[in-house]
Amino acid sequence: QVPLVESGGGLAQTGGSLSLSCTASSGRSFTTYAMAWFRQAPGKERNIVAFIRRSSDRTYYADSVKGRFTISRDNAKNTVYLQMNSLKPEDTAVYYCAAGLADDWRIFTVAGYDYWGQGTQVTVSS
Repeated sequence: QVPLVESGGGLAQTGGSLSLSCTASSGRSFTTYAMAWFRQAPGKERNIVAFIRRSSDRTYYADSVKGRFTISRDNAKNTVYLQMNSLKPEDTAVYYCAAGLADDWRIFTVAGYDYWGQGTQVTVSS
């Protein structure tokens, strides 16, 4: 089990910044897992935003956030971060962190992850 607890999020204006954090309360397992952030807007599917490998040697970003969002992790703190800059109204969604063991095409899919945070709302006003 890897319980994930998210924090951050909230309301921002277009062009503003927000930072999300996700901490695993089970420190023993955290470094075993790749981590990702997904988001889900009302009435839409949950889609990947960013991914980071266990050792941070590889990251992936959805085209829609590339150059604006940065994913990072601190294994000593059992925490993964998502720094979101130059926010747009279309970034409005519930953001979820996820932990998984996949290291292939499954990292882009919901099914590639075993544990999920509770979700945190991000709202960007125009």
